[in-house]
Amino acid sequence: MSSEDQELDSENILPIDEHEEIVSEDGKQVRRRGIYLLPNLLTLGTLFAGFYAVIAGMSGNFGNAGWAILIAAICDGFDGRIARLTNTQSAFGAEFDSLSDMVSFGMAPALIMFNWAFASLGEVGWVASFIYMSCAALRLARFNVQLGTVDKRFFLGLQSPLAAGLVTFVPWVGYEYGVQITPLISYFSAVLTIFAGLLMISNYKYFSFKEIHFEGTVPYVVFILTVVLLVVIAQNPHEVLLLMCVLYALSGPAGWLYRRQFKEKKVSKDP
Repeated sequence: MSSEDQELDSENILPIDEHEEIVSEDGKQVRRRGIYLLPNLLTLGTLFAGFYAVIAGMSGNFGNAGWAILIAAICDGFDGRIARLTNTQSAFGAEFDSLSDMVSFGMAPALIMFNWAFASLGEVGWVASFIYMSCAALRLARFNVQLGTVDKRFFLGLQSPLAAGLVTFVPWVGYEYGVQITPLISYFSAVLTIFAGLLMISNYKYFSFKEIHFEGTVPYVVFILTVVLLVVIAQNPHEVLLLMCVLYALSGPAGWLYRRQFKEKKVSKDP
């Protein structure tokens, strides 16, 4: 160890190694120390919101759990954009983002749904929760290895934040309306949870919205429609957000069926 490294180590207040990455700058491999603050703070916000959602769900407060998952999804949607806009992408940030997503959109929804509807199902309940959580892990792993090799306009499989919303907002709506958990509700919730998990690892194409550039201009009517949508969500957040998740989740299978029918008609018309 060089004298310079020894001097740096002696200045550390805590016995924690400094993070280092090998990055490419101007065609050269250089060593970069430290992590970027802003995007990783947003990722930490995703992780904290997911953790709080678990605490709220286990306490039976499914309203707060739903809000926490929504906040986690918002933070997750902005950390990557902020990193790209400020040119602060890093391998550390990508790994941290995946781990926080696993907690917030994999483990948290599974535990929230289990506490709301699966307690009476026994093994069926924890199997349904585990299938969902496993699918979330598989989806995140596949997304990481496919990063940069797929069409940016689409995601393969349902995004984990949307799957989390689909699973978590059902208890939120049920909690707000005082729905009594019957065996029918429990089994329906189990099927929904497994279905959401399978959608994450499917090959259905979902529009990614990555082509929308917030720094550019949009038609005035788009701004008006955005304001109207926000007002509608503010009036009935749990119902509207659940409906949006359901429609988006179904858009993948619906698009696949449409393309399949279109191809079959085209083949039948060809001589």
